[in-house]
Amino acid sequence: MARMRVFIVLVLAIGAGGVFAFATYNYVQNLKPAEVVIPTTPVMVAATDLDIGAEITAENVRTINWPKNSVPQFAFNNPKDVIGRGIVMPMIQNEPFLPMKLASKDGGTGLTPAIPPGLRAVSVKVNEVIGVAGYVLPGTHVDVVATVSPTQSQADMTTKVILTNVEVLAAGTKIERTTDKDKPMPVTVVTMLVDPEQAERLTLASTEGKIQLALRNPLDRNTPVTKGVKPAALLGAPATTPRAVARVGTPNIPGVAAKPTVEPVTVEIIRGDKRAREVVREQ
Repeated sequence: MARMRVFIVLVLAIGAGGVFAFATYNYVQNLKPAEVVIPTTPVMVAATDLDIGAEITAENVRTINWPKNSVPQFAFNNPKDVIGRGIVMPMIQNEPFLPMKLASKDGGTGLTPAIPPGLRAVSVKVNEVIGVAGYVLPGTHVDVVATVSPTQSQADMTTKVILTNVEVLAAGTKIERTTDKDKPMPVTVVTMLVDPEQAERLTLASTEGKIQLALRNPLDRNTPVTKGVKPAALLGAPATTPRAVARVGTPNIPGVAAKPTVEPVTVEIIRGDKRAREVVREQ
């Protein structure tokens, strides 16, 4: 009899617990979550990726509700303020339009508004070799190496780095910063961003001699100063020039200049690991 009572009490307890659990579950499921209202404000963002020189159209602009307490400074909230203006810095999708990324309303579109104040865009003719086999793309940085002879003599031909860390603004007619998986892009004209003095040096070098572009890491900010190299230096010959020296022991006679002598020209000869200097005698 006692066991029967314990069993009945246990069944009643389990039943009551199940009923309370089911009722609690239904109550929680029917609870409506508390709604938190965050103040927002409309902000104009890019609907697609936009590159330098692109003109903003209605299809490129999208309005989103941005939390009011974290709106970017100077963000636009009216589509009329951005449509028709040019892009001067690359933008990605859903990035808010800011004045620093847009050309002025009368600045136009294309390459012109992308040129910072004080700089110039100078184009030079290149081929596949000069253009580093097509890897000189917009946004890359290069050094400009010029080969020119100041006296039109082959012996005076000199190759020297004349410009360093120059940004490529456009390659051919393209001003986009990237291509399909960074593949080489053969072009015939490269447009570089330089100041007026650099523009003069670049124009003179491309007109009077030959130029070569040396691709460099954009994170490398060093600007090494080189002395240049002449054809004789490639063969190990020192760059020597005759120098006039006064003859030792010659008295200084007023009105009569001391007769100069010319130092003999020597040539360094390398045979294996041995070096020797030979005096070049006039015949």
